[in-house]
Amino acid sequence: MTEERSTPMAPEDGPSQDAEASSAAEQIEALRGELEQARQQQLRALADYQNLQRRAQEERTEFGRFQLTATVMNILPVLDDLELALDAVHEGIKDDPWVDGIRLVMQKFQGVLEAAGVKEIHALSQPFNPERHEAIGSAPGPQNEVVRVLRRGYMLGERVVRPAMVMVGDGDVATTL
Repeated sequence: MTEERSTPMAPEDGPSQDAEASSAAEQIEALRGELEQARQQQLRALADYQNLQRRAQEERTEFGRFQLTATVMNILPVLDDLELALDAVHEGIKDDPWVDGIRLVMQKFQGVLEAAGVKEIHALSQPFNPERHEAIGSAPGPQNEVVRVLRRGYMLGERVVRPAMVMVGDGDVATTL
């Protein structure tokens, strides 16, 4: 008979199994941490992209406003000249078809400006406002009140495109009566 030696087999649940389980748990935790970092990076990238889109839209809008303002500023002298031409017309020819044509052209210019959101600054008999009026002198009239408009002013929305050029009352009301 042969004698077999039986050597006890090392159980599979020994210390190396615990080390592998703890190593796997550490790897899982590390992967979870990396996943969370990737999620945070994705959220930051998405927020950065949304901010970039918003800033680009704001820049396009501002550029459009700038272009419109520049165009309006180039049209206003033409409107001023038409107004001066109509003011210079003598009484005898005010009903002339040519004068009516000039008047219609001026009205079209005003309509185009109004459609673009441009409004006239109504200054006459208003308190002087340095944000909307450019005083070039004083004249008899109520103190700090606009008594004469020399050139119309215009606003585009809430922005002054061109201040009204005005004469401001000096407080000497007796000489105006």
